[in-house]
Amino acid sequence: MDEKKIARAEHRYARIAPRKVEIICNMIRGKDAAYALALMENTPKAGCELMIKVLKSAMANAEANYEMDPEKLYVCETYANAGPILKRGMPRAQGRMYRINKRTSHIMIAVAERD
Repeated sequence: MDEKKIARAEHRYARIAPRKVEIICNMIRGKDAAYALALMENTPKAGCELMIKVLKSAMANAEANYEMDPEKLYVCETYANAGPILKRGMPRAQGRMYRINKRTSHIMIAVAERD
């Protein structure tokens, strides 16, 4: 049985909330890599720049490490998990402080070769 090769790339501790990146993950999951790249380049979302870098890295890993054909690559798996939260404060009335959560993400994209 022929085992499918999967090349992946990660961006850990990205300074963007995971819910913003998960929208893009759902948009490109299962698409051809070149099409997903074009889709993200023309989408005005905050996480697209980070995701483009990660996808290009995954494609380069596939080509360099597994000798995969770049024309046949597709996004087989992608997700954005929550990373550690940076806790900051905003001064409020009467000496109080409200907490501001600066969320981080761990972004992962995996590409494989289509049969």
